[in-house]
Amino acid sequence: MARPKQTLLSRDGILRAALRLVDEHGPDALSTNRIAAELGVRGPSLYNHVSGRDEIIEGLRELLTADMDLGAAELRPWTLACDRVARSYRASFAAHPHVVPLLTAQPVRSPAVLAAYEKVFAALGEAGWPEEDLVPVVRAIEYLVIGSIHDQATGPSEDAERAFDVGLSALIHGLEQRLAGYPVSSRSSGRPASRPRPRRNT
Repeated sequence: MARPKQTLLSRDGILRAALRLVDEHGPDALSTNRIAAELGVRGPSLYNHVSGRDEIIEGLRELLTADMDLGAAELRPWTLACDRVARSYRASFAAHPHVVPLLTAQPVRSPAVLAAYEKVFAALGEAGWPEEDLVPVVRAIEYLVIGSIHDQATGPSEDAERAFDVGLSALIHGLEQRLAGYPVSSRSSGRPASRPRPRRNT
């Protein structure tokens, strides 16, 4: 008699099952037991691939970040890089709005996600932004992105799109004016010794 087929587990498969679960049932549905049921296995078997719920959430952050066009961070000038990254960020995360509350509840730990931030910090540092302003600038853009995703998720998608366009343009223009007002002596050399670490995606 042939043995019953067993689901071959992997970290990626677990994360994608978790993403489907959250997309369909909301953030409160995320649990190792429900993911296991989705995959047709027992809950404890997941721990051979992930350490627990926190790692799964961080893995979801990795999946959404991987869908972004991070090559846009290499565009110049920095204003264009920020515009394109922000739009890519919004498109990727807005496709999975139920995941966003999970991501905002815990700090960023994933090396892959931190590397994505590093690309944006590099563009800002090269443009002359002081090191102490790198995280505030990025977080200001993230506030707009996350707020727009929340707005879109509540229904008025056309209004949200227009508001995002207007808000992003105004924010980047304001940041450009702010940078221009800094004395040259206060600006970054473009290669700070160490980058700040973002706390979370909000």
